[in-house]
Amino acid sequence: MRGRIAAIGSELKHHAPFTLFGAATGIACMLLFHNAGHAVNHRLFLVFHPAHVVLSAMVTASLLKRYETKTSLIKLLIIGYLGGVGVATVSDSVLPFFGESVLGVALPTHADLHHHHDGHSHGHDHGIAGHDDHSHEDCTVRPRLHLGFIEDWYVVNPAALLGILIAYFWPRTTFPHAGHVLVSTWASSFHVLMNTHTELTAMMLAGVFIVLFLAVWLPCCISDIVFPLLFIKSARPHAHGHAHAEPEPEAVS
Repeated sequence: MRGRIAAIGSELKHHAPFTLFGAATGIACMLLFHNAGHAVNHRLFLVFHPAHVVLSAMVTASLLKRYETKTSLIKLLIIGYLGGVGVATVSDSVLPFFGESVLGVALPTHADLHHHHDGHSHGHDHGIAGHDDHSHEDCTVRPRLHLGFIEDWYVVNPAALLGILIAYFWPRTTFPHAGHVLVSTWASSFHVLMNTHTELTAMMLAGVFIVLFLAVWLPCCISDIVFPLLFIKSARPHAHGHAHAEPEPEAVS
C-alpha cells in the first residue's frame, strides 16, 4: 500500500510540468478563440473531448489488460468506460464548470447590458411596470454544465468504445502523456469558452489557468494510474510513466 501511494505521489509530481505547459496552451486557445462564438467553441469541444475520452479509455483499459491478461471483455468495458468517460467528463466539464461558477466568466459584458436595455426600452416607455428593475437579472447568463456523454452521446460513447477496443486488441499501444495532457487541457478550455460572456482580464486568465491545471492534473493521473489499480489484485509500482507505455524488461540469460 505504501509503495502504491509513493508511486502515485511520484507520478503526480512528475506530470506537473506537463500540465503547467498544457494550461498555458489552454490560455492561448482561449485568447485565440474568445470571439469565435458558442457554436465554434462547441464544435472544437466536440473534437477534443471525444479524443480525450478515447485516450483515457485506452490508457485505463490497457493498464488493466497488461496487469490482468485474462480479464474478461465485460470487465474491461465497464472499467474502461468509467475510467474514460467518467474521468474525462470530470476533467473536461465538471471541474471547469465549477471554476466558471467561481470566476464568474458567465457574467454579461457592458455591451451585453447596453444591448439588453436598448432592446427593452420600447416596452419600458409604454409603462410596463417593474420591468426595468429586473432587466439586469434577466440578462445575466449562468454557466452551463455540458455533459458530452449525454448531449453528444453519438460521438462520446463510441469514442470510449474505440479506446477500449484498441486496448483489448493492442494493449501495448502507446501515446505520449504530454499529448494526453494537451488534448485534455484544450477540451477543458473550450468548455470554459462556451460559457464565457465576460472580458478576459489578467485576473480572470490567472484564475482560469489554475482551473485548467487542476482540471487536468488530478483527473488524468487518477484515470491513468489510480483508477485501474483499484481493480487489480496485485500490481508492481512503476515510476515516471504509464504501464501502457513502458516496455517489459528483457530476460537476462
